[in-house]
Amino acid sequence: MIASALPQHIEESRVAGMTATILSLGTRAAIELERGDVEEVLVRGTDGYAVMLAAGSGTLLLALATRNAKLGLIFLDMRRTVAEIKKIL
Repeated sequence: MIASALPQHIEESRVAGMTATILSLGTRAAIELERGDVEEVLVRGTDGYAVMLAAGSGTLLLALATRNAKLGLIFLDMRRTVAEIKKIL
């Protein structure tokens, strides 16, 4: 985890572990289904979303959003942020 702005009741190490697990499963599914490299993963729950985008070699950007969030705007902002992260890394 490089940086976070998580609610106090959520542990960074748990989020990092879950994110790594989800990425691993997504990567395996993409390989087995011949879909290429994983670029994004979306988890939709009853209370909101977890959106992951690849942000460079071994780097992910994870955003947590409420169920009322507009996914199009989230993806737009995240893609812009990923472009900035790639410049730095």
